[in-house]
Amino acid sequence: MKLHRIQALLFRYLYIYPRSIPRILDIFIWPLVDVLIWGLITVFLQQSRPDFPLSLLLGAVIFWDFILRAQQAVTISFMEEIWERNLFNIFVTPIRLYEFLFATFLVGIVRITLIGISLGVSSFILFNFNLFSFGFYLVPFVINFFIFGWILGLLATAILLRFGQSAQVIAFAFTTFLQPLIAVFYPVSALPKFIQPIALAIPATQVFEGMRMVILQNKFPMHNFIMAGILNIIWFIIAINILYKMFNYVIENGKLLKLVD
Repeated sequence: MKLHRIQALLFRYLYIYPRSIPRILDIFIWPLVDVLIWGLITVFLQQSRPDFPLSLLLGAVIFWDFILRAQQAVTISFMEEIWERNLFNIFVTPIRLYEFLFATFLVGIVRITLIGISLGVSSFILFNFNLFSFGFYLVPFVINFFIFGWILGLLATAILLRFGQSAQVIAFAFTTFLQPLIAVFYPVSALPKFIQPIALAIPATQVFEGMRMVILQNKFPMHNFIMAGILNIIWFIIAINILYKMFNYVIENGKLLKLVD
C-alpha cells in the first residue's frame, strides 16, 4: 500500500467538494431537512405524550444518516469515475483496488465529520437536542454505524461492477432497502417474528437496539455492541470477497472499459 497514491485519490475527491453545490447540499442541507422533519414529528408526539424522549427519533435519524453517508462515500466515488469515464484510467495505473477503497474510507470519515457537525448543530439550535448527551456511548455508536455503512458501500460497488451503470438505482437504493430490517425508528420486536432473526443478523440493528436501551433505560448493553462488532467483521469479510470477485470478473472478461459506455 502506497500512501502517496491514497493521498492523491483523497485530494482528488475532496478538491471538488467546495466547488460543487450538489455536494454542499448533500452535506449541509439534506441532513438539516431530515432533522427538521423528524424533530417536528417528535414535537407533535410530545404534545400528546410529554414524556416522549426527544432523543429517540432525533438520535435515530442522525445515526441513520451516518450509515447512509458512509455508504455513499464509497459508491459515489466509484460512480464519479464512471461518469467521468475515468475508471479505466485509474486502474491501468499502479493504483490497487484496496488503495482506492482506503481512499474512499478516508473520504467517508471527512464526510461524516462534516455531516455530524451539521446535524449536531442544527438539532441543538432547532430542538435543543445535544448529540453529545450520549456521552461515551457516542463513540461506539458512530464507529459501528460508519463501518457498516462502508460495508454497504462495498456491496453497492460490487453490484455496479457486475451489472454496470444500469444498476445505479439498485446500488443507491440498497441501503434504504435494508432500513426496515435495521429497525431504525422502532424496536425489533415490532417486526414479524419470522423476520426478527434476519434483522438481528444485521450489525446496525444491534446498535440501534443498544441506542434505545441507553435512552430508555440508561444502560449500556454490552452484548449488543459485542454482537455488532462480530457481525461487522463477518459482513466485511463477505463484502470484500464479493467485491474482489466482481472486480476480477470484470478484469478477466475485459468489461472494465465497458462500464463507462
